[in-house]
This record gives sequence, structure tokens and C-alpha cells, in this order.
Amino acid sequence: MSLKKPVRAEPVEAQRPTLDLSLQFGAAVPDSHKKLLGKARVTRWMRMALLRNAEITVRIVGTAEGRQLNREYRHKDYATNVLTFDYTREPVVSADLVLCAPVVAKEAKEQDKTLEEHYAHLLVHGTLHAQGYEHETNEVDALEMEALEVLLMQGMGYGNPYE
Repeated sequence: MSLKKPVRAEPVEAQRPTLDLSLQFGAAVPDSHKKLLGKARVTRWMRMALLRNAEITVRIVGTAEGRQLNREYRHKDYATNVLTFDYTREPVVSADLVLCAPVVAKEAKEQDKTLEEHYAHLLVHGTLHAQGYEHETNEVDALEMEALEVLLMQGMGYGNPYE
């Protein structure tokens, strides 16, 4: 008979990387989006996709600001759903994510998803980009990133974002 105390593993939550999140909203963002995107919820979604500690700013913007940033940094003259600006990946991920509220809302409706589900997916997607995941360079990378997104979304109780 052993008198040793059983060793307890740390809770899974304690093992996840930390996220220092700054959450910002542009002037043109509807109050309904601000209410949906509480800091605790956004943090929870993004931490699911983190492999290491991170310092990330998330800014939710209107169409004009989203279009301006996409034009300036990607040379594409339209507002897109999410832009990722990754600065460092090690030892701490440092990045900015910019999501365009009207584009996110339009896509959610077109894809028959809730606004919450679409924001969760795009924040996971952007967080993966901030850590070096890519989908535009080749098909293998795209399939790897997509599969990871599906697993993460299902792990949070959402459906496959690509169906």
C-alpha cells in the first residue's frame, strides 16, 4: 500500500498560453457588435488558437477604415473580413487583428451563421495567421490551417466554418 499523495495535473485552463488582449472599436461599429464582443469572450476564442503567450490588439472597424487599411497594406481596394498584422512570433506572439464589422455581418448572413460564430471563426483564423499559419501560399498549408480551424471551432461547440 502506498502512502504517497496522488499527483494532480494542473487544470487544462492553466496550461493554455496567456493572452494580453487590447480590444478596440472604431466609431462606425454598431453597439450590437460591441455588446457581442466582450473582452472575456474574445479572449476565450483567441486563446483556443494560441500555441504560445501573446500580446494582440483586436480592432473592430467600419467599412471605410477596413477599406483604407486593406488598400494601404494589401493593395486591395475593398474592405475585407479580417486583416492580420503579425510582428513577432517568438518568444511572444505580437500582432494586430482588424475585423470589419459590416463585412463580418454580411458574410455571416450569406453563410447562414450567427454573428457570434462568424466572429469566433475569424478571430481564430487571424490568431493562427499571427503565429505563421498560411492558406494563400499553397494547398497543403491551406488544408492544414483549415483542418485546425475546424477542430478548434468544434472544440468550442461551433460547427465547421467551411460547410
